[in-house]
Amino acid sequence: MRLVTTRRMTPDDWARRHRRYGPDTGVPGPRRPDLTPYVIPFARAFSDPRYRRSVLVCGAQQGKTDTLLDVVGERLDNHPAPIIYVGPSREFVTDMFEPRLVELFRQAPSLASKMLGGFASKRQKKTLKRVSGTTIRLAHAGSSVSLMSTPCALALVDEYDTLLRDVQKRGDPLGLIEARGLTYAEFVSGVCSTPSRGNVEVYTDPASGLELWAPAPTADVESGIWLLFQTGTRFHWSWPCLHCGEYFVPRFACLKWHGDRPSPYEARETAHLTCSRCGGVHHDKDKAEMNRRGVYVAPGQSIARDGTVTGDPPQTSTASFWVSGLASPFVTWNQRAEDHVRNVRLGDMDRIRTSINSCFGELYSPGTGELPEWDDVLKHRGDYARGELPEGVLALVMTVDVQRDRLIVAIRGWGARATSWLIDWGEINGETTELEVWDQLIDLMQTPLHGMPLRAVLIDSGFRPGLKDDLPTHRVYDFCRRFPRSVRACRGSSWPMRVPLMRSRIEVDSRGGTAKYGLQILRLDTDHWKSWVHERLRWPLGEPGAWYLPRDVDEEYAKQIVSEVRTRAPSGRVTWAQRFKENHALDLEAMQAAAGYLLGAHRARERSESPPLREPSVERQEATSTAPVSWHDAGRSSFWERERDW
Repeated sequence: MRLVTTRRMTPDDWARRHRRYGPDTGVPGPRRPDLTPYVIPFARAFSDPRYRRSVLVCGAQQGKTDTLLDVVGERLDNHPAPIIYVGPSREFVTDMFEPRLVELFRQAPSLASKMLGGFASKRQKKTLKRVSGTTIRLAHAGSSVSLMSTPCALALVDEYDTLLRDVQKRGDPLGLIEARGLTYAEFVSGVCSTPSRGNVEVYTDPASGLELWAPAPTADVESGIWLLFQTGTRFHWSWPCLHCGEYFVPRFACLKWHGDRPSPYEARETAHLTCSRCGGVHHDKDKAEMNRRGVYVAPGQSIARDGTVTGDPPQTSTASFWVSGLASPFVTWNQRAEDHVRNVRLGDMDRIRTSINSCFGELYSPGTGELPEWDDVLKHRGDYARGELPEGVLALVMTVDVQRDRLIVAIRGWGARATSWLIDWGEINGETTELEVWDQLIDLMQTPLHGMPLRAVLIDSGFRPGLKDDLPTHRVYDFCRRFPRSVRACRGSSWPMRVPLMRSRIEVDSRGGTAKYGLQILRLDTDHWKSWVHERLRWPLGEPGAWYLPRDVDEEYAKQIVSEVRTRAPSGRVTWAQRFKENHALDLEAMQAAAGYLLGAHRARERSESPPLREPSVERQEATSTAPVSWHDAGRSSFWERERDW
């Protein structure tokens, strides 16, 4: 009897030595892990004692499944132990992964000889293989039994973002899977997936000068794999620029094509990649060389021009890696550009999301490429400070967003031709079921700003403070009844309206009886007024109708302005998708836009201008009327003196 000793080797070394593709595959011959060098560090992390989990975020067709098979083959061949592979569904496991696993055993003779009873044995089940005296179980996330039944030393989770978040009320699948390894001291798990939805930003790492993904608040990210990536080392696949020699991180923003609105064919023919440092242009033929010299860099590490990485990655038990779909050797940049432009042309948000997730390996944030980012909003800062009154202001408007524990307030000044300036904003903290917070709002309303009083106050009545049984009186409606000349309750409509603003009147009180004084409600077309605000973000500064912010406006306010984006479903219905958790500023500014319309700000004139031709008097409007009220410094009477117009 001859004893044969084995030694551990890296999964990529094992694959080079033992795996051979058949003539029916796209790349027949010996396995070439170097074709996708960006997945090699992910596979090697399984044997690194520093890490208990290895995470890979990537696009589609980037070689991750073959890499998982390399990890399985090396472990079964050289250090056998129970393995569990988890896919998103039974069909995915049995129809897609299991045939490739069987093919792995055929490709590697050292494994085929270790299969119990051979390929045709009845002991080899569709979801349970016996190799090297141990087992590899294939499970899916829809069954808690398959996830909890077998202890394992190695767990592999594929397409994590498509897994159920709560498996049969038993909890997160990854938690159930990793609990199976508590009895193994060397247990390690691997998780890979294309990402889904979320909103993240880019920052420049001071150590390397690379533009890396910044950690985002959990509330802003729906993608489970991205949240796992954030808890780990956050390695970014980086390429050398063939022009300036410096390294940069390739991402969707680096892919360019000619023309503002090219056809899919034009995008395909002119697609190229630019260096984020020098703007150097690269073409698809350069990809192989850039991948060959590519390296992973984590926050806090530095990289030299020769590709040498120095410094330690963040200390964590999770090795996490992100690589752009642009690095795939199987799909050209030209094809990526053509597919994306075609999806954008179709206007199908699901197709666009698939393009961003699968083709580029990035989070899909609604409005990507269509809406300015929050730092672009800051470009609307004017030459005045918060609380100051710019010279062009002719009227002040306050809008109020009602929450359970506070009132959120914004004051904007309106001038000629709908030019406007944000004057002040803030919160009045306190339970809105109590009168104290409303008394503070009265004090704020009745305090003139540099001698100028408020012309109008709009309060969102979509949220009702307190339960009706506990507080029969509607606090917002009661407040508006106290100030019938200056304050209006308003509600947004999530469905398209015939006109952007409608007036209606409540003739009953909160208890169902006849109201002594009717209350007028303003119904706002949410889509129209939020779109108006976003249109103003593209309005040139210095032109009539410009939309200004004070020079000391905070970043949070700017982020909230672009916290939602307009999307259109294939059915044609328009919805507003949330990008950030907080969106109060956008709601306040949408109400401001409606208030400016009511005031007729678009027809207002500068004080030095002559008044327009006298307009016919405005009679009481019907509930569906949207006729604006014109106002200017000379000519007609004050807006607040014309009660019937309001």
